[in-house]
Amino acid sequence: MTAPTSVTLPAPVTPPEPSELAYVPFVSVHDMMALVRSRGIERTIAALADRIEDCFRRWPDFHRVARVPSHSRDGVIELMPTSDGDHYGFKYVNGHPANMARGYQTVTAFGVLARVDTGYPVLLSEMTVLTALRTAATSVVAAKHLAPKDATVMGMIGAGAQCEFQALGFHHVLGIREIRLHDVDPAATAKAARNLQGTGLRVVECATPEDAVAGAQIVTTCTADKRNATVLSDNMVGAGVHLNAIGGDCPGKTELARDILLRADIFVEHPEQTRVEGEIQQLDPDHPVTELWRVVTGQAPGRTGRDQITLFDSVGFAVEDFAALTWVHDAVRDGAAHERLDLLADPDDPRDLFGMLMRSG
Repeated sequence: MTAPTSVTLPAPVTPPEPSELAYVPFVSVHDMMALVRSRGIERTIAALADRIEDCFRRWPDFHRVARVPSHSRDGVIELMPTSDGDHYGFKYVNGHPANMARGYQTVTAFGVLARVDTGYPVLLSEMTVLTALRTAATSVVAAKHLAPKDATVMGMIGAGAQCEFQALGFHHVLGIREIRLHDVDPAATAKAARNLQGTGLRVVECATPEDAVAGAQIVTTCTADKRNATVLSDNMVGAGVHLNAIGGDCPGKTELARDILLRADIFVEHPEQTRVEGEIQQLDPDHPVTELWRVVTGQAPGRTGRDQITLFDSVGFAVEDFAALTWVHDAVRDGAAHERLDLLADPDDPRDLFGMLMRSG
């Protein structure tokens, strides 16, 4: 008697919601601000940190590819795609430092989330505000595993658009009580100090980067100038400090002196991308680094000693944007404000797109 042939059936697919076929939810800047204000900035960052950490725990499930950049003399435009097999997401983002002088944002972004089984988009969202929130949330996730547990003071060099989000995330989630701020533009430092009034943080405006890092257990660098710079010199970083370097995002842009990297244990998101765009572009291609997801899952150690210098060399990665988009998608399904975009052609007969067009008149 012949044994029955084993047949592998396809996994069941959850049918799309009727609304997912009729229209695509669009979360505008106005809607995003309303969503964040309704939840609270600090709680939003904490929620995004939880979602990002969850995605790091299932990192191998994701299709991981370095972002696709288009560089010009004025800046860069990038696409950041990924998929976990159920959903596909991408972010369009630019980086144009000279925009500040024109009165424009240096970074703007939007993102799309789609179902893998149908290819239909289920969300279009602004991501200028959302990227600032998810960047702070990613920093929080890294510091949770790498920073000294008793850290209460953070030095921050760079008081641009990211500054306040980082400060509030570290304050709310990790218990930072004092922020020491420095920017080459004193007006930016004063802006950040004003915005952080009444948050429970003690804010110290510092005239020099040396003053900003004095007594800090965590140091965050988030400058915008796209060139090799020495925001932190080697003698400014003592034993036991956690460095949160988030300004690097393109070839030729760095913030830390090379000697600091040689003294630190380095943690990254996606090595293939970070070696091109991060602080470690200054090092040999085979210099050892640890992927952060391995620390989150317990496969690699994070902070192992009080005098250890840890460096999170963050350039931003698509999985973090994917996590943020799924959080927004869940919020929309729970009733968060959004617009309905007539983005998808939906003829009665899928084969008769021409007929739909002709009957539309």
